[in-house]
Amino acid sequence: MNKHFVIIVAGGTGSRMQSNIPKQFIEINGEAIIIKTIKVFLKYNPLINIIISVHPDFKNYLEKILTEHDLITAKLQIALGGNTRFQSVKNGLALVDDQNAVVGIHDAARPFVSIQTLKTCYDTAKEKGNAVPCVLVTETIRKIEGEINFLEDRSAFRIIQTPQCFLSSKIKLAFAQKYNPIFTDDAAVLEYSGETINLVDGNVENIKITTQFDLAVAKTLLNNE
Repeated sequence: MNKHFVIIVAGGTGSRMQSNIPKQFIEINGEAIIIKTIKVFLKYNPLINIIISVHPDFKNYLEKILTEHDLITAKLQIALGGNTRFQSVKNGLALVDDQNAVVGIHDAARPFVSIQTLKTCYDTAKEKGNAVPCVLVTETIRKIEGEINFLEDRSAFRIIQTPQCFLSSKIKLAFAQKYNPIFTDDAAVLEYSGETINLVDGNVENIKITTQFDLAVAKTLLNNE
């Protein structure tokens, strides 16, 4: 069995949430979002190797809450986040010591990823080299070009989620590239290196908690579990 890693990207500082602490450290029902995220991965695979890429200013805070939840283990490492997501992920990848491993890269503020989504992503990446979860676009969309706009066929589009999973050797090579502003996610980095991206089914609850509205939705989801 290929060794499993997950790099949990927690390098944000909370600007969009308008909070004194980054969104991943906000508590919902008494537990920080990032702790809920970690627990989902441990439920999927208790032996998974966890790397958390965190902003340097919040490293001590992260270690404190990890200690409180007995999550400081040999299988959990902390990397320092960079000025961009690209650099934060690259710093995390430097701690992956197995070229044959399957590496998931996941947003810390996505605590509602399902076990089925995790299984699909890791299994597909092992088989095909990468796997990126997505869901259907359910709203009507229009494209804006200058002063005009026009209807687009929403069936041709997907909303992309995480974890985005990759064979270690391929994603490490991709992140050896120079940073490009078009790298809005990790799949883009791999694609830019010449690889084809494999889309798989995600789960609609797997929202990224970024705004106060998202936080309200997250509380509702938890209360309904």
